[in-house]
Parts: sequence; structure tokens; C-alpha cells
Amino acid sequence: MTPSIDFSPLIISVATTCTATAATFFLGLYGAWRMYRFRGGVRAWIDGVLTLPLVLPPTVVGFFLLLVFGRRSLLGHLLEQIGFTIAFSWPATVIAATVVAFPLMYRTTLGAFEQVNPTLLDAARTLGAREWTVFRRVLLPLAAPGVLAGTVLAFARAMGEFGATLMLAGNIPGRTQTMPIAVFSFAESGDMHAALVWVGFIVVISLAIMRLLYYEKRRRPAAFEAMNGEKAAPRAITPIQKTGDSHRALLEATIERRLEGFQLRVSLTAGNGAVGLLGPSGSGKSLTMRAIAGVSTPDKGRIVLNGRVLFDSAAGINVPAAQRRIGVVFQDYALFPHLTVAENVGFGFRGLTAKERRARVERLLASMHLTELAHRFPRELSGGQCQRVAIARCMAMEPDALLLDEPFAALDPHLRRQTEEQLRETLASFNGAVVFVTHDMEEAFRFCTDLLVLAGGNVIASGPRQQLWDRPGTVAAARLTGCKNIVTATPCGLDRIVVPAWDCELTTAIHPTALLTHVGYRSHQMLFKSTGEDVNAFPCWLVSTSEAPHEMTLYLRLHSAPQPGDPAHLQADIPKEIWHILRTRPQPWHIQLHPARVLLLEG
Repeated sequence: MTPSIDFSPLIISVATTCTATAATFFLGLYGAWRMYRFRGGVRAWIDGVLTLPLVLPPTVVGFFLLLVFGRRSLLGHLLEQIGFTIAFSWPATVIAATVVAFPLMYRTTLGAFEQVNPTLLDAARTLGAREWTVFRRVLLPLAAPGVLAGTVLAFARAMGEFGATLMLAGNIPGRTQTMPIAVFSFAESGDMHAALVWVGFIVVISLAIMRLLYYEKRRRPAAFEAMNGEKAAPRAITPIQKTGDSHRALLEATIERRLEGFQLRVSLTAGNGAVGLLGPSGSGKSLTMRAIAGVSTPDKGRIVLNGRVLFDSAAGINVPAAQRRIGVVFQDYALFPHLTVAENVGFGFRGLTAKERRARVERLLASMHLTELAHRFPRELSGGQCQRVAIARCMAMEPDALLLDEPFAALDPHLRRQTEEQLRETLASFNGAVVFVTHDMEEAFRFCTDLLVLAGGNVIASGPRQQLWDRPGTVAAARLTGCKNIVTATPCGLDRIVVPAWDCELTTAIHPTALLTHVGYRSHQMLFKSTGEDVNAFPCWLVSTSEAPHEMTLYLRLHSAPQPGDPAHLQADIPKEIWHILRTRPQPWHIQLHPARVLLLEG
């Protein structure tokens, strides 16, 4: 007679592996999420402890488990008092498998979390999502491939666990003998045929799990394509009505933040009209915006919106970003890649029925001319379309303030003109405070009524845009507002300054002070005269030119014709119509630096 096969190792292994994988999934997910958010100095030590079972020999892990759960341990003794024993029981196989599989789930999931763009999480917070919602709707879906891979690896590791199980659970047929232990037992007794059978079971199960992982990777893009193909029935769209409310919000912020090698000190007030934060990269513009939005915490300061204190370091107040009602259009738009346009726009809705949510999303999409794109994913949109979706998503939450971080930086000139017009229409009906972050002076002029010029984390100039253009005050502010002719100068009288680099004296409309170090003159304000009899008029010769579609840039030298290698003194930008006339005139020409347009600057 053929002896019957004892399938208990298979049953025990499957039960143990499935239970351990389930435990590992939740423990690993929780551990990775907590470690992802933890930034303390002991982070590396905690991570090392959690990963330790991955590098220790399984028998060493089993020995430590025996010290914790064995009958002679404190925990083991306490459990025995209530009639429960872990060592050399089936729960011991689950504990051993869970401990050795946990590091694979934890490390793989943590790596997947760290690959997710953190700006997407900040965007979700500014849309009113609490941390659990951010985790459930943004972080976990985007990290899903890594989480799935970690689960499969944990399953495979739990299935193959041997050393720790043998130390803690022993080799008890029908109770703790898993398939790896059965292989060891049969091989040790010389029954290679039986050992080979159990090896085959392990290989088949492992291959099936790996094939499932591969199938999931292939299936995911197809599922996305199926979602893209869904089309909703056409509906009559009612455009969003303007509120007609003339009241505008008031935002006041004083922010200080110290980073390595950088100190941010900014104070601003935004109410009637947009306030522009103008400055070069690294000047602190985006950091200021993030502090106002609540996704970055200042060291000191106070932020008040419509009388509601959002942050006060002295009083210990720091309202979470999800509760500030401040919409943010990030520089890279931060659209959720796993959600459609309609789902992105409706992300911030709370407390609405499905019908109400759908109706509001449809009105917003119609107002931003996005109705036909409702079922597309962000990767299928152009830059201008992405920006419109980002604005619609912010407006959906009816914010009290709107922050725009260089919204046109990634657009080509054609798309820029289109999206600028759309944004202008949107802001015209928005009654909240608006802060516009940019490094482009022309962009700031088109959208902002007041400007703050930042350099090195400090406000170096502020005021109404025209005032800042006419009187920037400092060299840095003049450069940031587009002045191209800046040289050193010293006062030499009540309304006179000496300019060594231009070899001349200039009459000024404003009395220079002792703080004067430089003089500036804007290239678009050069005046060409027929004679040199006017104030601040000098003969000049052309050194070189540079052509643009609608204007010419002339590089000029004053007082004498240039010799080979002589540099130009001034840059003048003139329309091509003037250039076509000027080029026919004999040189020297005469150029005037009008006293009212001479910029007196402090270095």
C-alpha cells in the first residue's frame, strides 16, 4: 500500500504565512508612515532597530524571541498564569515569521513613500485634507506599487522562514512543522524524495506569488487607460456666478525662519489687489508662501487672515494647513497623478452629497474651460491645462486667500498669454487676499498692485508697483526690477553726481544723500536727441547691437568713438521703428539721461 501523505506542513505553512503577511502588512505600513514623518535626531537608530532582523542570522533572531516569549521569560511566565503558552506552539511560528518578514515590508514601503513628491502631500493639506486623508487618498495610492512589492517580498520571506521558527516554535509535526522545517527533517533522516516534494511545493507557491506581482504591474496601466476612456453624458452647465461682494480679505504676515546659511525675515500685508513677492531664486519667496499656507512652520512671527490668527509663535498658535482656508497654486501645479481632472478639482470638497459635489465640479470645470478634459489624467494635459486645473482645484474650496508660486514659469510664451488672461478673469471675481510669487518684473506689474522685493531672505524694497519702478532705492531692487545700466556714483553738489564709469556728471531731479553709492538708468527710457544742448545730453557712438522681434538693443559708448576692445557704457532698448530712423543718421548721436529718470541707489 502507498503511504498517505501528511499535508499538515502545507496547511501550517499557508496559515502561518498568510497570518504573518497580514500582520506584517499593517505593522510595516504603520512603521513606515511614522518613520516617514519622523525627523528627530534618533531616526537612524530607530530605523536600524526596525531593520535589524533583516541582517541578523535567523537563529539569532529566534534566540532573542525565545528570551522574550520563552517560558522562563517574564512575559512567558505572565502568559502561563492565564493559561497561554507561546513557545513551541503555532502562534510562535506566526511571531517568528512576522518578525523576520517585517523589515522587508517596512523598508520597501518606506522607500516607496519617500519617492512620492512631498509637494503633492502639501497640496492635499492646503485643500483641507487631514493627515489620515492625505495618507489614504494621496500617499498610499501613489506608493501602492512599492507597498505591493513589499507585501509580496514579506510573504515570500515568511514562507521560507526556518531558523527563527525552529528556535521559538520547534519541530512538532502537526503543530509547528512548516514546509521548510519538514524539508530539513526529511533531508536529515535521509528521505530525499519527501524533502523534494516539499521543496517543490515551496517553489510553486513562490513562483505563483511572483507571477501575481508581475501581473499587477502589467494590469495597472491598462486599468488607467480604461478609466481614461470613460465619458460622461453631456450635461447643461451653469457657469459660476460672480459674488458681487466688494469686501476683500486682509492677510498680515510677519515671518522669521532660520535655515543653514539662510535667515528669512519678511513682513507683508495683502488686501486690495494682489501683492507680488519679487526676487531671484533662493531669495525666500517660496519659503514665505509655504509658511503662510501652513506647510512650513516659521521660527518666529505672526500670521493673521481676516482677523483669524493662523500662527503666533509667542502665543503658541499654529493652525494646521488643512484648517487655514488658503489655496495654493504650486510652481509644478502638484496635481494628483492618480486622479482625473474632475477628481482633482473635487478633492477638497467636504460635507457634500455626491450629487452636490458633481454639480459644483461641473460648474468649476465650465468656468475654467475644462469640461472636455474632466476624465483625463494630469499626464495627458498641457502645461496651460494643468495650471487651469490647479486654479480650479483651489477655487473649489472657496479660499480666503490665494497663493500663486510662479504660475507661468513652466509655460511657453503662447500658453503664457492664454493662461494669463484666464487667471486675470479668475482673480477679477475673487474677493480673497492674493499673494503672487514671481521673479519676472513684467509679470508682477501685470498682476500686482504692490510689490515686495526679496533678496537673501530680507525685504529690500516694498511699495506700490509704479513707485518701486520709479524709485527702487537700492542696487539689488533696481536690478530685480529690470534696470540694466547701474554703475558707481558719488554726490558732488545739491543736485549733481559724479559718474566715473561714464566719465560725466549728471544733474538729478532729487537731491542725492550721503548714502548714495550707485546710479541707474533704465534701458527703455533712453532719449535720442538731435543735439547735445539738453541737460544730461552726451554724444555717443554705437559699439554693437542685438536684435529681438520688436526692438533693438544698442550698446553705446559716450564722448568718443570706440576703439577695438573698448567696452560700451550704456545699453539702450528701442523700438525697431526708431532704429530704422536712427541708423540712417551719422554718428555721433546724442543721448539724454533725463534728470527725473536718473535712479539714485544705495549699494
